[in-house]
Amino acid sequence: MKIYLTPGPSENYFVVEEAIKEALQKKITAISHRSKEFKAIFGNTTNQLRELLEIPADFSIAFTGSANEIWERILQSCVEKESFHLINGSFSKKFYHFAKQLNLNPSKYEVDFSKGFGVENINVPNSAELIAVIQNETSSGVQFPIENIAKIREKNKEKLIVVDAVSSLPYANLDFSIIDSVYFSVQKGFGVPAGLGVWIYNQKMVDKAKSLQEKGKSTGTYHSLLELDKYAQNNQTPETPNVLEIFVLGKVIEAMNKKGIAMIRRETDYKAELLYHTLEQSEFLSPLITEKSQRSKTVIVANVEKGTSSDVIAFLEKKGIIIGKGYGSFKDSQIRIANFPTHSKELMEQVADFLMEYGK
Repeated sequence: MKIYLTPGPSENYFVVEEAIKEALQKKITAISHRSKEFKAIFGNTTNQLRELLEIPADFSIAFTGSANEIWERILQSCVEKESFHLINGSFSKKFYHFAKQLNLNPSKYEVDFSKGFGVENINVPNSAELIAVIQNETSSGVQFPIENIAKIREKNKEKLIVVDAVSSLPYANLDFSIIDSVYFSVQKGFGVPAGLGVWIYNQKMVDKAKSLQEKGKSTGTYHSLLELDKYAQNNQTPETPNVLEIFVLGKVIEAMNKKGIAMIRRETDYKAELLYHTLEQSEFLSPLITEKSQRSKTVIVANVEKGTSSDVIAFLEKKGIIIGKGYGSFKDSQIRIANFPTHSKELMEQVADFLMEYGK
């Protein structure tokens, strides 16, 4: 049997199969999204998420089709003229290009792929209305420390700060007092089949959308922030959503809450340290990110020093372990290993042993 340590989609969380069976038995997929049954599902999932991530009461939660969709909705609903983007990998660059395609005249601070940001070098233009931070760059395995987001907030008190935590939640311990929005998709750290984006946002985001609408700017249609928020306040969605996914996500988060977020984070730290130590000891693999404080704990990226990524992937696949290639132009020279809550300590210890065997 194959076990997936790909950085998304990844291995399903252990309760997913039973949750899907329960949903089908209860005919969750047939209920109206205006029914009290759906409102209860929406409410349970968002309440469980609030508990897990300690989301303050002044933040709301809406569902979309994906995190990529949320990029577009953020730009349409909350930027009049200019957004500012921190870029150090493929996904942060894609968000920037979304803004260009929407003719928003975005500005950026870009460093080389896999490099971290020196916060002292980041100067956000006065004209920028929103700062886009990717807390964990899935393509390169670089994390942006939470304390650095705080430093950006200190210098930019009035601007909106939105955080992409697609591959770091629920591990990332975010400080909601210094951000205005965070978002993710479910097929990575939450171990749910792909097809759902989760958008967490505060009133400041909603107020910005209202001000743009009052100026006559189009802020989108059925999935504009204002439309999503209007329905979210009543535990609903504008259109028929992926009810099955929302139900399953709620069951997964219930299980995570029973385990406890502190335990999940401790285990993630242990597994990440184990994998990085293994890579440092290997003759044939090495960590891509040299600065330890900038290494992702949830997406471990390694250079392949002997052979190609396909060689490593094939070696592990024979042992039932599926990992990811490097992203884009690095597909042949790097590997990516997911370290999500669904991946046990025992599994990672086994993977570490296999990595030490590679090339010998």
